[in-house]
Amino acid sequence: MSTSTPKPVRGDAPARPFTFYLLALFFAAYVLFLYGPMLCMYLLSFQGERGALSFPMRGVGLYWFQELWEGRSGDIAGAVQRSIPLALVVMGVTVVFSVAAGLGFRRNVRGSSVIFYAVIVSLTAPGYILGIGIGLMFNIFGWQTDWTTSALGAQLSWTLPFGVLITFAVFGRFNPAFEEAARDLGATPSQTLRLVVLPILTPGIIAIALFGFTLSYDEFARTLQTTGSRNTMPIEIWSMTQNVTSPTIYALGTVTTAVSFLIIGLAILAVVRVQRRRLAPPAGAH
Repeated sequence: MSTSTPKPVRGDAPARPFTFYLLALFFAAYVLFLYGPMLCMYLLSFQGERGALSFPMRGVGLYWFQELWEGRSGDIAGAVQRSIPLALVVMGVTVVFSVAAGLGFRRNVRGSSVIFYAVIVSLTAPGYILGIGIGLMFNIFGWQTDWTTSALGAQLSWTLPFGVLITFAVFGRFNPAFEEAARDLGATPSQTLRLVVLPILTPGIIAIALFGFTLSYDEFARTLQTTGSRNTMPIEIWSMTQNVTSPTIYALGTVTTAVSFLIIGLAILAVVRVQRRRLAPPAGAH
């Protein structure tokens, strides 16, 4: 006569320990602390014409977004037209130099440790002090500080170290056997790089590009002393906090946050698409 093990009943599941609820409460408090101010900003940006900078809300509408669009509170359009091209240039330079550094550091180059620490040490320097130093350097040489020159260099001192660190992490998981297989099949070094290495590293390259763009678009400390007379978006927002006493600044924060989430979403979609193409069977395969 065979015996069978009784199936567990859902009601017989062991009770969760007290520490589970304690940690869950701590996590909920952390999320509320992290996103609570943002939610308040979003809500207050959708007030009516009589809206103020604090609760309770006075009406509901898009009045302050219209004020923002018409540029009555600051040079928002000009700041966006400067910040986005600057972020795109910083993103491109960061990707190219980071990937090149990752390829170069795969070999035991003499002095590579010194170069690595020279790149990383800029992360330890306070951004505001570094921005002052770059501004003084331009002043000594008689160069005009501007968002296209000095601000670009200041932001690269922030984005390149992050790009290099991400590249090293990506190359650390790369299997050299793919390159050996490509060489065995007769591929040249340039073909191996273009058709094997870079496609495999595409998700990591997208991450480097995302970091470069967002760090540049949001950078304040290093840009404050180097942007010249024409502000980028973070500095324009800071300037608005000095004289704007209306929910327009909340509307600006809502718009910039939406743009940031849009860029992150596009990057995630790009990574997902790359992963699906990898898992898809080759054309003509049955």
